[in-house]
Amino acid sequence: MPRLAPTRLVNAHVLLDGALHDHPLTISDGRIGQSPAREVDLSGYLLLPGIIDLHGDGFERHLSPRPTAPFDKAKGLVSVAAELAANGITTAWLAQSWSWEGGFRSGDAATALLAALDRARPDLLADVRVQLRLETHVIDQYEAVLAAVATHGVDFVVFNNHLPEAVEMAETRPHRFASWAAQTSRTAEEMLAIVRAAEAQERQVPAALAAIAGRLAARGVTMGSHDDASAETRTFYRGIGAAISEFPTTVEAALAAHSAGEPVLMGAPNVVRGGSQTGNISAAWLVADGLVDALMSDYYYPALPQAAWALVDAGLCDLPRAWGMISTAPARIMGLGDRGRLDEGLRADIVALNPETRRVEMTLSDGRIAHLSGELARRVASSR
Repeated sequence: MPRLAPTRLVNAHVLLDGALHDHPLTISDGRIGQSPAREVDLSGYLLLPGIIDLHGDGFERHLSPRPTAPFDKAKGLVSVAAELAANGITTAWLAQSWSWEGGFRSGDAATALLAALDRARPDLLADVRVQLRLETHVIDQYEAVLAAVATHGVDFVVFNNHLPEAVEMAETRPHRFASWAAQTSRTAEEMLAIVRAAEAQERQVPAALAAIAGRLAARGVTMGSHDDASAETRTFYRGIGAAISEFPTTVEAALAAHSAGEPVLMGAPNVVRGGSQTGNISAAWLVADGLVDALMSDYYYPALPQAAWALVDAGLCDLPRAWGMISTAPARIMGLGDRGRLDEGLRADIVALNPETRRVEMTLSDGRIAHLSGELARRVASSR
């Protein structure tokens, strides 16, 4: 898809420097700048920075709509990119597990996704990357993880430990545990043996994590931890250089990260639905207390723009601040200085949003039309 010819978007309200301004925005050669250009009247629309999603696993339904019905990953990723664009997302990290659980969360599945993304990337308009969610108790696979990071240029790794939940499920909900095991084509006994083998690594895990974190840091990989439950957990991950806390499950953990100046990331579906689907803390409460830096799609891409409006409707913040939590803040957290704002010289990653319907009607990614619909499609077509 070629970039737009020089185009000047006029009469819209543009998010600049934390406020909405009546300001023209010129796009040329994939950047925001100043040059002679045709004009497109966007009266009544909002122009906002493209959304940056730091963690989303909604892509899975495009690759395997049913557990036993996988499709070609590279082709599925093209469909993922279309859904991202329809929701204003111009940069996205696909959250892929690398776990002892096997199946879609195995190391083989992770490397297959990375290889498919390498093949599909030339056909994707959004900037799509992979966040590896590395289960801590797979020490024997750490070298393979590092090899995948080097081969495919992975730039974001989050440490995760779901063993306690697996053990609790096996002991108190055996039928649910058996059903979970069946999803990976295993019996409950086979899955329990895998869980116990992972548990046996417990004493070696802290030192092994420190070692792999050091090697990841040497490659410039950003690191974080997933589902922090306590200040103690956050202190440990801080000590190995994993500074981001995503989905902390308690106020204590979120406050520990915030007090240390570390980014706290929460799920946008939590905000939209009014609470966590797993019974953890409310993201909106943390936003109200000033403890959330950025929101992520988690399992539902449309939740990102919806969450911004939900925060506005709840009176927790105005739209510029809410939108900043899904654009400017994620860019800053990941060190992406070329996006997340609509300043001159930056990438033309732009969302045109209808404030009456609250729908994304146009998404530009690097100056390319990734999504166009509604009244805005008519205006753009008639301006040619």
